[in-house]
Amino acid sequence: MTPTVIFYILIGIISLKFLFDTYINALNAKHFNDVISEELEGIYNEDEYLKSQHYKKENYKFSLYSSLFSIVTTLLFFIFDGFAFVDSYVKTVSSNAILITLIFFGIIAFSSDILSLPFSYYKTFVIEEKFGFNKTSKTTFIFDKIKSWLMMIVVGGGLLALITWFYLETTTLFWVYTWALISFFTIFMNLFYSKLLVPLFNKQTPLEDGELKIAIENFATKIGFKLDNIFVIDGSKRSTKANAYFSGFGNQKRITLYDTLINDLETNEIVAVLAHEVGHYKRKHIIYNLLLSILLTGFTFFILSLLIGNQTLSQALGVETASFHIGLIAFAILYSPISEITSLFMNSLSRKFEYQADDYAKENFDGDALISSLKKLSKNSLSNLTPHSLYVKIHYSHPTLLQRIINLKK
Repeated sequence: MTPTVIFYILIGIISLKFLFDTYINALNAKHFNDVISEELEGIYNEDEYLKSQHYKKENYKFSLYSSLFSIVTTLLFFIFDGFAFVDSYVKTVSSNAILITLIFFGIIAFSSDILSLPFSYYKTFVIEEKFGFNKTSKTTFIFDKIKSWLMMIVVGGGLLALITWFYLETTTLFWVYTWALISFFTIFMNLFYSKLLVPLFNKQTPLEDGELKIAIENFATKIGFKLDNIFVIDGSKRSTKANAYFSGFGNQKRITLYDTLINDLETNEIVAVLAHEVGHYKRKHIIYNLLLSILLTGFTFFILSLLIGNQTLSQALGVETASFHIGLIAFAILYSPISEITSLFMNSLSRKFEYQADDYAKENFDGDALISSLKKLSKNSLSNLTPHSLYVKIHYSHPTLLQRIINLKK
């Protein structure tokens, strides 16, 4: 294929993805006003449901405008040889291949983040504020952004430097070393994410003694599950929305409860949510997800190794000589249809795992308490109770509230 043909294929992939996403979002929006199923009646009163409708519509319009801005700026960048411009500039700064790659992606990532900043600000301080969710101060917003940039430079830059070095030293075999590096990093982050990264953004404290802790300990004793690490995170620092998650495995396993979750739910409902999270661990979902992620990463890097040195890919983006960083950009776009397929599979598997975790909570604690907690959490976050089935298959990592309630009532 000629560089021109590949250029139009890249443009076509980007455009088709935008059109498909726009269609799916519009299809989903048409169901915002659907009649609520009998199992979901009583979650909202009339005023609350009207508020949830407005929230969904505002987010839909915001998503439409932000994605339109993104596709226009992306296409303009391609059409006017933006990658070639950045590449030529970077090569005037340094002749070192690793530094060229780091500076190139630094400019692209930082510029993209700056362009998206007004949308992020509007989402947080206008939409989320309007509907009573936002608790983020402007100072926190700014410091979060700075911390994210620093993490991108230190962690992202460090990994990218090593990957580039692997390529320069081994060429066709670089994908094996890169796979090993990313696999190690993935396992490391699974083990120590809560200890190393979360404290940069949130305060975590051990769950205090009291009724809730006693109830949790009684449940853990009943199922023979050693649970020493239960932490409360100050989620209310940024939002009123509640959450809980399980992280790590072995002696590094821990459950983290948002303080908003503790404020919103009764003790038995919180234990039911915790039982769901324990269910993920007991059913080995964390291990399965980790192994699948590693396998998919290896497959991705193998395909990358077949294409990365292709000069035609670089020429398609306006750069005459084959280069690692330009090849990465072209590959990321060409691979995106495959990524969409693997994402569909992973979401489908994730929804299956959620059912299994719900079943575990029902069998080992109280299904009705979990239903009650799910209803409250959906109400408090103004969740969409009537999503389109195709939208769910593509975007949802969890079953819908209705599907989970029906499953729990079996």
